[in-house]
Amino acid sequence: MRIIGGTLKGTRIVAPKNLPVRPTTDLAKEALFNILQYRLDWEDIIALDLFSGTGNITMELASRQVKHISAVDKHAKCCLHIQSLKKKFDLPQIDVLKYDVLKFLPNCRQRFDFIFADPPYDLPELSQIPVMIFKYQLLQPNGLFVLEHPSTKKINDHPCFTEQRKYGYSSFSFYEMDNYVTSG
Repeated sequence: MRIIGGTLKGTRIVAPKNLPVRPTTDLAKEALFNILQYRLDWEDIIALDLFSGTGNITMELASRQVKHISAVDKHAKCCLHIQSLKKKFDLPQIDVLKYDVLKFLPNCRQRFDFIFADPPYDLPELSQIPVMIFKYQLLQPNGLFVLEHPSTKKINDHPCFTEQRKYGYSSFSFYEMDNYVTSG
């Protein structure tokens, strides 16, 4: 994987081979960040990367000078890898949390401007993640949540859903907090 923008643009990151992950492809990530650059003011946001795996999205956010990023993953090897990247590139704005995301969400007391989730595509609770994000009020007003999921699965029945972008087998579904205020 490579970082596509920001201060670390062009940096290649090699994840250990034994991580239990399916990283977001560079093509899909580049398309996502091309969309996000017009929606987010990077330096002013607090972000949450759920199922952070290789740290691909966390590192992209850090490279773009995001104020604070919480990276959550239940796998110790993933957390250690992200922790090593944090140290290697001197990125104090990253917090790495070893936690099962489905247990983390109901216990999280912080609100975020941007949340990204890339769960395992076969996760039985995949469609419940948007429900949990809004139930536990994890987004700031005008916050944005993006869920990566298989293109074969439609996850657009939540009132905060705004759009879906498809990139081959992967899709990104977008949800906005301001829709929740008017429809919740």
